[in-house]
Amino acid sequence: MRSRHITLYLVLAAFLSIGQNISNADEKSSKVSKPSKTSWSSFRNGEQQRGVAGSKLPDQLELLWTYDTEFGVSGTACIVGDHIYVPTIDGLLLCLNRDTGSLIWKYRSIESDDPKAFAPGFKAAPLITDQFALVGDEDGVFHSVNRMTGMKVWSFASEAEIAGGANLSGDKVIFGSHDSHLYCLNLSDGKLNWKFQTQDRVNCAPAIADGHTFISGCDEHLRVISIDEGKQIADIPLNSFLIASPAVWDNILYVGTYGSEVVALDWKKTEYEWKYRDGNKEFPYHSSAAITEKHLIVGGGDKALHCIDRITGKVIWKFRTRAGIDSSPAIAGDRVFFGSSDGNLYGVSITTGKEVFKYNAGRDITAGPAIGENVLVVGAEGNRGKIFCFGKKPE
Repeated sequence: MRSRHITLYLVLAAFLSIGQNISNADEKSSKVSKPSKTSWSSFRNGEQQRGVAGSKLPDQLELLWTYDTEFGVSGTACIVGDHIYVPTIDGLLLCLNRDTGSLIWKYRSIESDDPKAFAPGFKAAPLITDQFALVGDEDGVFHSVNRMTGMKVWSFASEAEIAGGANLSGDKVIFGSHDSHLYCLNLSDGKLNWKFQTQDRVNCAPAIADGHTFISGCDEHLRVISIDEGKQIADIPLNSFLIASPAVWDNILYVGTYGSEVVALDWKKTEYEWKYRDGNKEFPYHSSAAITEKHLIVGGGDKALHCIDRITGKVIWKFRTRAGIDSSPAIAGDRVFFGSSDGNLYGVSITTGKEVFKYNAGRDITAGPAIGENVLVVGAEGNRGKIFCFGKKPE
């Protein structure tokens, strides 16, 4: 009889515990904010992928918290309201409290309760909308997750790895895959609007401007695609394949290539404005450029951060680190922040090119920093790689 009472008690306790978890989730759900000007809601923070924050950072950054992951982070985080969304190599999309770093929910790329079952990793940055967190995995599945609950809304299977972040145009979600296609899906239900086939893998996050999307990849072309129809408007040969994602300012596209160049292309005229090359050095640009009215800033495999005049294509300054820079820089005011494979997170003055901040993470930092809601968030690679949040500690 006593055994039956214990069993009944345990069942009741479990039920109450579940009810408490649901209650906490509902409380968090009510505080989910829409992306705003002070958010960082996609890989390069906006359709045109300029890598510029709408949020300020304190003059002196302080470490607010860290969060341990199992196998590290290679994708850029997103920051919207009180929530931070981080993709991990072990196939988790984490939703963390911005102030404390505590876990709100986690979404796994597979529907399995077995912790030892292989879960395809999330290498790409998520895209955050009013209701959804959207991200592709290394098995080629694109996931839509309810921001309030962390539950799957829908998924769409491409035929190969999704290495780049998605972009949003109205109710259309656009992303590329290593199966050589660019996909356009309905935001609400994941149904296919169209797909466009290139000649090789698509690595980049597609930029968007004036009803067009722009992609580059391993077929050594930069393509302009109509978003409404999914048809190619222009094809610009690059003579080098690309890992990086393009940024847009007016009718000019900016991107670094695997062939040691940074290029500016007029997508309407389909001609080059300028090409930048650092002497006779041979190295790739995996980093996606950040651009302002005057500057283009990008990291290179030559261990340097390059600041280039956006109009003329002439070098302004270079900042040296001890290893390659695959991290895509993020600009906040007069400072640019980026990671290096030397294990450091750097801050550099755009005016002077001098170091103004440095933090040693103890692991390679290939993810680009995200800057939003007055904090900076970045993840480090490797076993037990941490997520770091910097800002100003409460007084």
